[in-house]
Amino acid sequence: MVHTHDHKICINTALIEAERLCNQRGTRFTELRKQILEMVWQGHKAVKAYDLLDQLASKGGSAKPPTVYRALDFLMEEGLVHKIQSLNAYVGCPHPGKNHVSQFLICDGCENVNEVGSIELDHALASASENAKFQVKRQTIELHGLCFECQKRSAD
Repeated sequence: MVHTHDHKICINTALIEAERLCNQRGTRFTELRKQILEMVWQGHKAVKAYDLLDQLASKGGSAKPPTVYRALDFLMEEGLVHKIQSLNAYVGCPHPGKNHVSQFLICDGCENVNEVGSIELDHALASASENAKFQVKRQTIELHGLCFECQKRSAD
């Protein structure tokens, strides 16, 4: 059975939810921020800031790197995107209205990034840091490997 994915639904959902959250929080969801969020959501791959800058330029925009980074910082602060540290790139957050800790499964084959959550892992890490009397300020767990589809392709 072939699974088809209409990614336009992901993009539209992300934009609608971002607009709603920004209105609710009283923050400005400017046209540039909206464009950048839409570009981040073009796929399930992490996108680098300079790729976003190139996309803006190809659409006739004249944004400079600091402008793109400020927009990305805003989107991260609002919980709309995550930064994938190991790739120095960004992905859209599928749960922007919820306070959550995520782990990222990063496929080294197709480069898709899947955000997952594990309550058990969250509790284990909280317990370990508490036992070490360590105050966690930020947590990013990134696991690199091969997704199911890439595993199947490599087995063929």
